[in-house]
Amino acid sequence: MTVKISDVAMEAGVSTATVSNVINNTRNVSVEMKQRVIEALNRLGYMPNPVARSLRSRKSNTIGLIVPIKTCDNADNFYLSVANGIESVLKSSGYHLLLSNSQEDPVEEIKRIQMFNMQRIDGLIIAPTCGLCDGNDKLFGDYPVVFIDRKPSALAGDWVLVDGMKGAYRAVAALLDKGHRRIGCIAGLMDISTSRERMEGYRRALSQYGIAYCESLVRIGDMSLESGYELTRQLIQESRVTALFIANNAMSRGALKYLKENQIKVPDDIALIGFDDYEWTEFVSPALSVIRQPSNELGIKAAQLLLSRIKNGNLETQGHMFDAELVVRGSF
Repeated sequence: MTVKISDVAMEAGVSTATVSNVINNTRNVSVEMKQRVIEALNRLGYMPNPVARSLRSRKSNTIGLIVPIKTCDNADNFYLSVANGIESVLKSSGYHLLLSNSQEDPVEEIKRIQMFNMQRIDGLIIAPTCGLCDGNDKLFGDYPVVFIDRKPSALAGDWVLVDGMKGAYRAVAALLDKGHRRIGCIAGLMDISTSRERMEGYRRALSQYGIAYCESLVRIGDMSLESGYELTRQLIQESRVTALFIANNAMSRGALKYLKENQIKVPDDIALIGFDDYEWTEFVSPALSVIRQPSNELGIKAAQLLLSRIKNGNLETQGHMFDAELVVRGSF
């Protein structure tokens, strides 16, 4: 049976207005009376109705998060860490987090945004697909938006990113410092900003070291294990590469699978650096060198920016760029 405010008031021997004031902290109530109400709330197991409360206050104390995870990808590790960072901040401020997945599909992304609009969220954090472009800002409701991991150039909003270009540069420069000159690059589709940034880092490192960019050493795929496997096969068999920079974690797994099946030794036969420091990268043999992204810190910063925007909507657009770290292990 649902416990009502009137039931609590009768149990505590106070008015319904007093119970409401204690629950919503809207007026001063004496310590003694407040304690009586709290004890009555606990005894009866009263649970406030969040929907009714949000309709009265026009606030839901809920933040939406939309991430783009494909079934074939393992980016859920990255975004789970981001979500943990976001929730750690929101929880301490009395907000709840609702997570939704666009599956890297612009149509699904629109549906997710519309769903959140109906749920009267107070703010949205989103890692956008390539489809979130000019004009789509009208999709959002009357709430602040923070973009993470990727930033649509045509849309206004606060953003928190990781410098993927610099991370890729560091990886390729490290391979060049080891004497490699035929360095293959396997990257995700170029309609995603993070893929373009990492490709730019690859090209800049080559240019800095006086190495001409060679199209035959580059392969672009759909960010899956299967794609990484096939593109590695192509580069090994067709392009005589001595090292690989793989700009996506799932594709790194595919590359390692191909190398192991064909008894190609890392780093003796080929050097390898991947992207994202997931737990498995430490336990392969040899351990995989990677570019590490501060995913948890990214989530924390995104939540902090969103809460500051909720409190003060007149702030100038804010952005934060995290550095990406090269973690050196045994693969090059």
